[in-house]
Amino acid sequence: MGLDVTSLSDRRAVNRWERASVGDVLERLTWSYPDQEAVIGWAGAFAHPEHERLTYLEADRLVAQVANGLLARGLQRGDRVLMFCENSVEAYLTKLGIARAGLVCVPVNPTLAPDVVGHLIDKTRPAFAVVDAELWPRAEEPFDEHGLAPGITIPIGGGAVEGSATFAEFVRGVPDGEPDVEIHGDDIWQILFTSGTTSLPKGAMISHHSSYYAAYSFALTLTRGIRLECDLKLAAFLPIIYHVADQIFTFPAFLSGGALVIGRKPDPRAIAEAVTREAITAVWSGSPAMANALADVLADDRLRYDPRSLKVLVYGWAALPPGTLTTFKRLCGDDFVAVEIFGQTEAISCHRFWPDKWGETYRRTAPERNYVGVPNPTLASAVVDDTGADLRDQPGIAGEAVYRSPSITAGYYGDEEATEHAFRGGWFHSGDSCTYDDRGLRVMVDRYKDIVKSGGENVSSLRVEAVLHQHPGVFKAAVVGLPHERWGEAVTAVVIAGTEHPVSEDEIIAFCRERLAGFETPKRVLFVDEFPETVGGKVLKYKLRQHYRDAYARRDAAGT
Repeated sequence: MGLDVTSLSDRRAVNRWERASVGDVLERLTWSYPDQEAVIGWAGAFAHPEHERLTYLEADRLVAQVANGLLARGLQRGDRVLMFCENSVEAYLTKLGIARAGLVCVPVNPTLAPDVVGHLIDKTRPAFAVVDAELWPRAEEPFDEHGLAPGITIPIGGGAVEGSATFAEFVRGVPDGEPDVEIHGDDIWQILFTSGTTSLPKGAMISHHSSYYAAYSFALTLTRGIRLECDLKLAAFLPIIYHVADQIFTFPAFLSGGALVIGRKPDPRAIAEAVTREAITAVWSGSPAMANALADVLADDRLRYDPRSLKVLVYGWAALPPGTLTTFKRLCGDDFVAVEIFGQTEAISCHRFWPDKWGETYRRTAPERNYVGVPNPTLASAVVDDTGADLRDQPGIAGEAVYRSPSITAGYYGDEEATEHAFRGGWFHSGDSCTYDDRGLRVMVDRYKDIVKSGGENVSSLRVEAVLHQHPGVFKAAVVGLPHERWGEAVTAVVIAGTEHPVSEDEIIAFCRERLAGFETPKRVLFVDEFPETVGGKVLKYKLRQHYRDAYARRDAAGT
C-alpha cells in the first residue's frame, strides 16, 4: 500500500486516497453532488443522445469505463493516446479517461496540415487513437502513412471508421470500477502542442499538478458575482480538446462543484442561446472580436436573449473596446466583470487585468495599449532585459516576460534543446515582450518574433493593429515586418477590408499617420480575403512573412 510514515522528503503520493490526478476531478464530486448535472452538451457537441446531459455520477462512470477499456486493450502507464477531435462530450470524457488510466493524452489540432500531423505522430508514437467521424477524411492520409489506426470514433458527422468502435460501443459492458494504476501528481498526463505561429508546434508536457494549480487559480476568477461557488455554470465553445483552455475553462467548473456546458464551435449566436437557456454565469470569449460579436447578438434581440445570469467574461490577446464593456454591463448588470488574461500553452495560469479595478488606466489606454495587469497568486512573473535583470525600475522599457509557477510546462516533449533554451536562469522564458508601467502593471508589447525592427526602431505589431482596427473600413488586420533595402524591415499592414466602408491603401496609411509615429506607420497595405490562422483566431504571421517576403523587391522592380 506504500504506507511511509518515516520519510519527510523525496516522497511521492502512491495511494489512491492522496494522489492528484486529472482523471479524478469528477469522481471527487460523486461524494457530494452525485445527481447534479456536471457536463451538458450543446447541439452538435454530443454524438449519442444519452450523453447530452450527464450528472457527476453518470459522467464519472463513463470516464472509468474509458480508462478500463483502454487498459483492456493492453495500453500501459505512460503510453500515448492521440486524439483528432473537436469539442464534444464524448471527446472530453475520453480525455479524462486517458488521465484516469495513467496514460498520456496527445490532442492534435485537426486544422494542421497533413505533413505536420504526420510529424506529431512520429514524435509522440501513440499506441492508440481517437477521431471524430467528420474529421476522418482529413486524418486518414497522415494516419495511414504513419501506421496509426483509430480505435475509437466519435460518431459526429458519420459512423465508425472501419476497424474502430464508436464511443458508445467502446464503453458498452466495460466495468466502471476503479482502474488499478499508479499515478503521481508530477506524472505527465497531456502533451499539448503549441500553436506553431512561428515554427513547428512544440509539445508542452502538462502534469496533473500543473492542471490542478491552473484550474484552482481560475476557479477564483470565474466564480465572481455568484452567490455560491457551486452555482458556477461555465460555457466552453472555443476549443477545449486540443487547446490549453481545457486547463482553465473546464476543470474549474468541477473544482467549484458547478457545471460545464460544451459547445462544438465558437458561434456567438449559439453562445447567446446557451447563456439564456442554461443560465450561464461565465464565458471564455477568446478574442475581443468574439466578445464584440456576442455583445452585438445579445443587444440586437433583447426579447430572445436574457444574459442577466452572466457574471464573468474572460477575453485575451488584445484590449477590449470600452464600448463593448459598457454594452455587457447594460445587458447583464453592474456586477458583470470582464477580465483579460495573458498566458500561453506553456504557462496558462496567467496574468489578469480587470478594467473595473484599473478603470482610469483602461479608459485612457484601450484599445491602443494592451494592459495585461498582474500575475495571479500562483505565478511569479518578471519582465527582464537580455542580461536577466528585472526592468521594474525602468517603466516603459520592453523586455521578456519570464515565469516561475507549479502551473507551467515541465518541458517540451522530445526536444531537449528547446527546453534548455526556454528554462534558463531559474525562469521559464515566454518569448513575449512586455513593459512595466510606473505602478508595476504589465503591458503586452508583442511576441518577440513579431516585433518589427524598422530603421533602428522596434515597432509593436500589436499597437499598429490596434490603430488599424479603429478604422471603419478595416474588418481585420495583421502587421508584419517585410525585408526592405532601406529600413531593414518595413512595417506592413495586411488587411481584410470591411464590406460597408470601401477603403484604399492611401486612406489607411493617412489614418495611421495621424495616430502613430512615423516609424510605426505602415509603409504598405496589402489587402487579402482571409488570413492563415490558428483555431483560436491567432494569425500565423510567419506564413504572411513567407508569402509576402518579396513584396518590396517586386514593387521596386516594377518602379512603384
